[in-house]
Amino acid sequence: MTREGTPDGAWRSLAVPGVAALVCLAILLSLGTWQLQRKAEKEALIARIIARARVEPPAALPRAEEWNPEQDEFRRVRATGTFLHASETLVHGLAAGTTPGRALQGYYVLTPLKLAEGGTVLVNRGFIPTELKDPGARKAGEIQGETSVTGILRGPEARTMFVPPPEPARGEWFHRDIAGIAASRGLTDAKPYLVEADATPNPGGWPKGGQLRVDLPNNHLQYAFTWFAIAACLLGVFAAFAWRRLRDTEAAPS
Repeated sequence: MTREGTPDGAWRSLAVPGVAALVCLAILLSLGTWQLQRKAEKEALIARIIARARVEPPAALPRAEEWNPEQDEFRRVRATGTFLHASETLVHGLAAGTTPGRALQGYYVLTPLKLAEGGTVLVNRGFIPTELKDPGARKAGEIQGETSVTGILRGPEARTMFVPPPEPARGEWFHRDIAGIAASRGLTDAKPYLVEADATPNPGGWPKGGQLRVDLPNNHLQYAFTWFAIAACLLGVFAAFAWRRLRDTEAAPS
């Protein structure tokens, strides 16, 4: 007999469930801690984006060989050149609609800008709804001649498992594949990044620029709270289970 008259077998019967509970508890606590780390990282990223996109004055485009996503992405830049409208590419996407909670389905218009100093850079000129997919329906939005574009630098977008692969032959693109789009358009001198144009109105109103959100959602604190709450529940459930197991053993006739 052990303390309080509890048989050794009762304590031994708690060994396997206890180890399993400890493993689950360690996983839950690590997930909660990881979310707190992600929260700090996200806050630092948001501060960096805001500082680069809203505070810093527009800079010149970095040279292709000097492009460093860690240092340059989300930087506000200005580029001067001529749009190659015949080589525009449409990328499937969504944009905020006029009704809260409802998104518009359509495309982002990526148009090469032939730079005055040489080379080309893809410019995401903004969003158009599906009904304006045909360039003929928005001819008024074509900016002719030399122009200056102000916007935010963005690097290539990695395709996730839920995003369909591009079909260049059909002109179907589903993510920001800068190298793939440049190759499909024969842009051998394209920069390894693109410029997200600001909200300066285009002729005719389309495309609508300024779609890039710099106030990224940061829900990691509530995610961390959820994991820690589940860990607390696990402790409570195991404590109740162990107490009942020991109580029933004590009450059992010898």
